Amino acid sequence: MTKLTYRFRDPALAQLALTHRSAGKPNNERLEFLGDALLGVVVAELLYEAHPHASEGELSRLRAQLVNGQTLAVIARELELGDELKLGSGELKSGGFRRDSILADAFEALLAAIYLDSDFATCREAVRELFAERVAAIPRSSKDAKTRLQEWLQARGWPLPNYELKDSYGEDHAKTFDVSCAIIEPQPISAEGRGSSRRAAEQDAAEAVLRQLQDSKP
Repeated sequence: MTKLTYRFRDPALAQLALTHRSAGKPNNERLEFLGDALLGVVVAELLYEAHPHASEGELSRLRAQLVNGQTLAVIARELELGDELKLGSGELKSGGFRRDSILADAFEALLAAIYLDSDFATCREAVRELFAERVAAIPRSSKDAKTRLQEWLQARGWPLPNYELKDSYGEDHAKTFDVSCAIIEPQPISAEGRGSSRRAAEQDAAEAVLRQLQDSKP
């Protein structure tokens, strides 16, 4: 099993959490929906404690930097969830066990499985254990990812990014959007983001592109 410290009383819940929709039904989509809500609550609590003077807008932006596809995929890899994923043949052939979106969804579903297998306090503790250091390390900024990316590019005289809606799916009350963000200078870079609104997905994608730019230090 994964590097997760929690031990399931009902292993079937853990298996369901790691079953992608490409493998058929039942799969982890419903658990992902629940896990997303649980994660948002606990990370919001951590940020509320860590930044007692931050405004609602600042807290929302900080949460968006933490609860996004890239960060959740990183945690999923740390927990080695990819080794345990159950995927359909198409996703297996295309390397779905390495895809950020699939790993992030599985992580959220696993949190929901912990909650259902135990209680909210146990789930809360698992999230706090995984995110406490990340919350402490995240720089407080009053600007969202799209603004920071735009300013980074403008400061260097480079063209602004292009955002493109790639996909949207799910019920109207719980729709999910996939958006790509691409730049052409200083070198072609692109990344995909996911969110419950097109704007949130654009922020997610912009954060990923900005991180690549900062890591490359052009």
